[in-house]
Amino acid sequence: MRYGIVADIHGNLEALKSTLAALLREKIDRYFCLGDIVGYGANPRECIKIIRSLDALAVCGNHDAACAGLIETNYFNNAASKAIKWTKRNLKREDVLFLKSADLSYSNAHLTLVHGTLQDAAKFHYMTDNAAALGTMELMKTNICFVGHTHIPGIFSLKNNRLRYFREEKTKISEGEKLVVNAGSVGQPRDRDTRSCYSVYDTDAGTVELKRTVYDVKKAQKKILEAGLPESFAYRLGVGS
Repeated sequence: MRYGIVADIHGNLEALKSTLAALLREKIDRYFCLGDIVGYGANPRECIKIIRSLDALAVCGNHDAACAGLIETNYFNNAASKAIKWTKRNLKREDVLFLKSADLSYSNAHLTLVHGTLQDAAKFHYMTDNAAALGTMELMKTNICFVGHTHIPGIFSLKNNRLRYFREEKTKISEGEKLVVNAGSVGQPRDRDTRSCYSVYDTDAGTVELKRTVYDVKKAQKKILEAGLPESFAYRLGVGS
């Protein structure tokens, strides 16, 4: 199986379209979304529609949860709260129901998915350090878990009681190894690379790839500004942080 895995789209339609065009060349068997389809960007409805059209299984992100009324907006900073309120006004009932239907985590025979960490998944902790990685690895029933939330791609690896972190574009999973893979962000990269990031997991080859694709950043920025969303969300698309 070849899985196409996207995360943190955040209403960025231009980025999502470019990412899917790239994934179409990858002969993907099934798509997964690691949450935060909405928030920050100007096209939340269109992004939800695309994810649904792919029959992609999506886990719930913190922005998804807030826009579905599952958590309070005081969890967020002022700018993010404004974006959530704007997004809620622009969603339809079917969009909200879709966001509400997403589970906090998912697992099959090949992989595990969660937006932040498996431990206290409803609190949307960030996968930023060894302690978070080890906590999730202890709960994994598979040898690989994909996460998002930080918007920074990278991989934690545990083998022979040795934990390491790396950001190689392609890695092959070895026997007895556990991986926590951050798939980066489609719509809001924050690692000084403005390109959209996504992941491809080939279960037959035992490989994971972190990939990038360019998109029309200026068009996405213009939409954010014209929608009256906080200017900072448009600005950081151009700097990747």
